[in-house]
Amino acid sequence: MSLYNFAKGLFYFIFVYLARWKVSGRENMPSKGPVVVVSNHISLWDPIAVGVALSRQVYFMAKEELFRYPVFGRILLRLGAFPVKRGQIDRAAIKNSMEVLKKGNVLGIFPEGHRSDSGKLEQFTEGAVHLAVKFNAYILPVGVAGTKGMFRRGRFHPFSVNIGKPVLAKNTGSLSPSEFAAELNERIREEVGKLAGLELNK
Repeated sequence: MSLYNFAKGLFYFIFVYLARWKVSGRENMPSKGPVVVVSNHISLWDPIAVGVALSRQVYFMAKEELFRYPVFGRILLRLGAFPVKRGQIDRAAIKNSMEVLKKGNVLGIFPEGHRSDSGKLEQFTEGAVHLAVKFNAYILPVGVAGTKGMFRRGRFHPFSVNIGKPVLAKNTGSLSPSEFAAELNERIREEVGKLAGLELNK
């Protein structure tokens, strides 16, 4: 058994029997082909919650700082995560993202770029949309709620993961590439907001 499957099984047990989580829309994950999973981000638990909720392995882009801890960093790499430098163009992260999609796998991105403490959904960067367009991939919107503080006072508390309908990132209209990317990015953001029960921060 791979480390990924072992970790997924362990957290599935915790989430079902200890946290009593709720998951909706599992059937919306495309069974094959490249997919970009786009989710809101409120807690360090989010990538674990989203990864366990989905049927296919998700290769997450994670902030570079997490890989600076030798043991933890190696575990993240074995789980399929890869680092990204925030606030700048990270060519290595872009290359890794492209490799994931080129192989027909699932890429996980939190397009707010950081955990949000405002209680609202922040603006999305367009990187996820551009990658999806380039590889003719589906974008799968996901909303997480209740993961912030889900483990407190020595026990787990309920949370939810809501998986929306996949959207094929293909421009079939008359919009320019930049217009299409901006329109699709905002449409996905609105859907993630609905799934997470969050108001959009204008």
